Amino acid sequence: MQLIIPEFSLVALVGISGSGKTFFSKNHFKDSEVISSDYCRGLVSDDENSQEATSDAFDVLYYIAGKRLARKKLTVIDATNVQQEARKPIVALAREYHCLPVAIVLNLSEKTCAARNKARPGRSFGKHVLRNQQSQLRRSMKSLKREGFRYIYVLNSEDEINTLEISRQRLWTNRTNESGPFDIIGDVHGCYSELTTLINQLGYRISENLIRTGESAVSNPDGRKIVFVGDLVDRGPASPQVLALAMNMVKHETAICVPGNHDVKLLKYLRGKKVMLKHGLNLTVEQLQDEPDEFKSEIEQFIDRLISHYVFDDGRLVVAHAGMKESYQGRASGKVRAFALFGETTGEVDEYGLPVRHNWAEEYRGRGTVVYGHTPVPEAVWLNNTICIDTGCVFGGKLTALRYPEKELLSVPAEKVHCEPVRPLNTTEKTGVNPQQDYDDILVLDDIRGKRIVSTRLRQNITVREENSAAALEAMSRFAANPKWLIYLPPTMSPPETSGLADYLEHPAEAFDYYRRNGIPSVICEEKHMGSRAVLIVCQDEDASRKRFGVANEGTGIVYSRTGRAFFDNLELQSALLERIKAALNLSDFWNQHQTDWVCLDTEILPWSFKAIELIKQQYAAVGTSASSTVADVVAALSTTKGEEALTLLNRYTEKQTLIECYKDAYRRYSWPFETLDDIKVAPFHVLATEGQCHADKSHRWHMSTIEQFCRHDKGILSATPLREVTLEDQESCNSAVDWWEGLTGSGGEGMVVKPLDFIPRGKKGLIQPAIKCRGREYLRIIYGPEYTLPENMTRLKKRGLSHKRSLASREFALGIEALERFIRSEPLRYIHECSFGILALESEPVDPRL
Repeated sequence: MQLIIPEFSLVALVGISGSGKTFFSKNHFKDSEVISSDYCRGLVSDDENSQEATSDAFDVLYYIAGKRLARKKLTVIDATNVQQEARKPIVALAREYHCLPVAIVLNLSEKTCAARNKARPGRSFGKHVLRNQQSQLRRSMKSLKREGFRYIYVLNSEDEINTLEISRQRLWTNRTNESGPFDIIGDVHGCYSELTTLINQLGYRISENLIRTGESAVSNPDGRKIVFVGDLVDRGPASPQVLALAMNMVKHETAICVPGNHDVKLLKYLRGKKVMLKHGLNLTVEQLQDEPDEFKSEIEQFIDRLISHYVFDDGRLVVAHAGMKESYQGRASGKVRAFALFGETTGEVDEYGLPVRHNWAEEYRGRGTVVYGHTPVPEAVWLNNTICIDTGCVFGGKLTALRYPEKELLSVPAEKVHCEPVRPLNTTEKTGVNPQQDYDDILVLDDIRGKRIVSTRLRQNITVREENSAAALEAMSRFAANPKWLIYLPPTMSPPETSGLADYLEHPAEAFDYYRRNGIPSVICEEKHMGSRAVLIVCQDEDASRKRFGVANEGTGIVYSRTGRAFFDNLELQSALLERIKAALNLSDFWNQHQTDWVCLDTEILPWSFKAIELIKQQYAAVGTSASSTVADVVAALSTTKGEEALTLLNRYTEKQTLIECYKDAYRRYSWPFETLDDIKVAPFHVLATEGQCHADKSHRWHMSTIEQFCRHDKGILSATPLREVTLEDQESCNSAVDWWEGLTGSGGEGMVVKPLDFIPRGKKGLIQPAIKCRGREYLRIIYGPEYTLPENMTRLKKRGLSHKRSLASREFALGIEALERFIRSEPLRYIHECSFGILALESEPVDPRL
């Protein structure tokens, strides 16, 4: 005997004590799927037979069941459940979580159950107990359907129970195994001519003479399928033709269809139910008058078989006529079907007499893309990973299709206004150019606070601890630039392993060796600029910044620091800088070459003193001046003191004096006077993103070449980064790069950054360090202090550990790329900030700041 239950359901085992429910559940369900009332009694009282603990035990049982059902997990309730009042909470729970309740009755004889109980310790029930349970069971079996159980199975013998097999039936809404590609078409409303034009433009071929035959009338390109979002009928000129085409395509599996409210109303009419012939149904009825009864019967069967909504592509795509909030997706109930057909209304009517609809999409937080129609809009636009593609064709708008997974829109204009709309097709003007940008004006605290786990393409799950989130929240809320600009924050960068050379803490040889060990054949070495890291977003014009970033009245871009703060206090200076860079991009034909009207650049802005002058004055200069004065006094005193001990001290402090002067020379190189814009230098080294492209898939050679093309058009402010390409298996090539590094650092330069040619480098064990900074000996004196090169200090510093720093650099890099890719995909701002905010949070992890 085979018993079929839905893959997602709430199963109630019903039977008197001793009927074998526990044994049955172990044979047919996972241990994690079964919640036993006896076990819950034990949890709350340490005694599974304690009837006094029953109330608390069932509180626990229903709580656990609710948590499982919320996660869409099949759940089995192992209790006697012989009384209607005992089953009532089970049905209520199923309704709350929109799953199907199933009753499996083990209807064994009282004698058999009594014998089993006698053999079990602690189960010495009196005969009256089993007699009462058996009586209650027999009375209540007749009412199971009336109580709300959708599947009812009664097993009347041990043979039936022992030979039983349970199979799980996929829910009708569950098409998660189908990933497309799909072409999802909005509300057609009888616009047959526009529909065939759109289908042809999508690459399908229609043989109209075959539509009403048994043969397939439509060929689909590259295995694609059309998905209709419902409302095939009413208001338009050719509802029967639209139905015939859709029915043919669904029959031959070139299309999938969900019902719309107009389709369901037509079904009621065809079934003879009393419906009001308005809102276009009167026109459909008139068009069907000359159709044969056989065709009308086919329409009735077709609409009746349509499923409320579908979940495709492992949950990544949901299609429903009026939308589908996350808690309803893939579930089955009257409420779910009603939502799929009508959405939600507030109970009010607008000035046109139409119901005011609750905008569920504004509150949507699901990861699945929801595509729907129902409420006509002038343009199909994204809001929180949802999109309405009913663009009012029947009202003179257009018929729109969304291509999935490409997420490209294709539309054909209406041939005429087939029906005058009651409410005009327009939208209220707000700050942004689409609902998503208007919604992104509000940042929800719960989206960023507390412990978070962020999924990234490069490193899967990255954990952000609660205490670090608090620090990031402080920085973001008090100091950040307009959050709509913050599409990327640069990662930290790790130094190489400690040098084996006695006089060096860092040396290129260790960086080369790291990449060589990880199977990287070639690297690029870029001069490390003596400035401050900055991200530049440059838009072609203010319209581009408004359309793409939703930012109005803030010019054509921004410059911000690696912690998301505005780089310039003087907005006029920032504006002038951006205009200069924009002019260089114009002259290099950058916008046309990359088919974009904006660009995000990763740069260094020089001099360091422009941003860090107070740090230089209050920390480095103060230390240098104080140390220099103090040591000078000591040297002067020792110079007049005789004796061997005094001479030893004099030599030591003279060396200190020399090292202090080296320290002062080091930080002075990072400071030069600036009075005009030409005193600032911008050195870009990554073209991070342009419209439709995150350029992490390009080599560093491509980045530097692209940057050099526009830098040459304004050498006064733009500086192309000097670099060397190194073949790691060629010792001469490595030696040449080391010589170059020594020349840079010997003349006061900071050092160089070593990167694999690939922007996203993968070694033998996966993602490796995207870049390693190799700083010069004198620059490190600023970091570690004037006397760090003394042997006793160098010995101690060489014991520094890099594992945490490298882990941090790798995690921040993955989050930065993820943020850019999400922005390119036009995901809601909260998903982009989840990554950028994560980088800020990771920055508060305890890592030696000198690394």
